[in-house]
Amino acid sequence: MTMEALLDPTGTDARADESTLAPRPGTLRGATVGLLDNTKVNATRLLEEIGDVLTQQYGAGATRLYTKDYFGTPASDELLEQLVQEVDVVVTAVGDCGSCSAATVADGILLERAGVPTVSIVSSSFYPSGQAMAAVQGFPGFEFIAVQHPIASLSAEELRERAETAIPEIVRILGVED
Repeated sequence: MTMEALLDPTGTDARADESTLAPRPGTLRGATVGLLDNTKVNATRLLEEIGDVLTQQYGAGATRLYTKDYFGTPASDELLEQLVQEVDVVVTAVGDCGSCSAATVADGILLERAGVPTVSIVSSSFYPSGQAMAAVQGFPGFEFIAVQHPIASLSAEELRERAETAIPEIVRILGVED
C-alpha cells in the first residue's frame, strides 16, 4: 500500500506546537504600537481610538497603522516581517465574521511566535471562531479580546466606547504594569 502525504489546509506549520508568548514589555512608555487593520468596516477607526488611548494614557511613543491585503486570511509574510522590524507591540482588529475572526487570531499568534507581543480583537459573536483558530494553530490558550458585536455599523462615539472598554484587557494581555 502506498502512503500519500497529506497537506494541512489550515495553514499551520512546524511552529504550530509553539505556545509561548513573546516577552511582555512591562510598559508602553516610548513604545511604537502597530495597529494592524484587517480591512473590515470600522477596523481603522477602532484601532485609531485604541492607539489614541495607549498614547495619551499609557505613554506610547507612536502608533503606526498597517493594513492587510484581505480580512479572511492571515497577514502576508512580508507584512509580518515589517511589523516585527518596526514596532514593539501590535493590536490587530477586527474579527466580526467567522473567517476574519480566525485570521485576526492567527495574526496574533504568528506575531507572538515572531517575538512581538500582540492583542487580537474579535467581536463577541465570533469569539468561538477565534478559539477554534487558536486550537488549530496549536495555541489553545492564546488570549484575545472580544468586544461587543457589532462593529461595522457603529458611530464614532460608539467605537470610542468599544475602544475604552477594551483598553484594560489590552494592557493586561500586553503585560503593561504602569
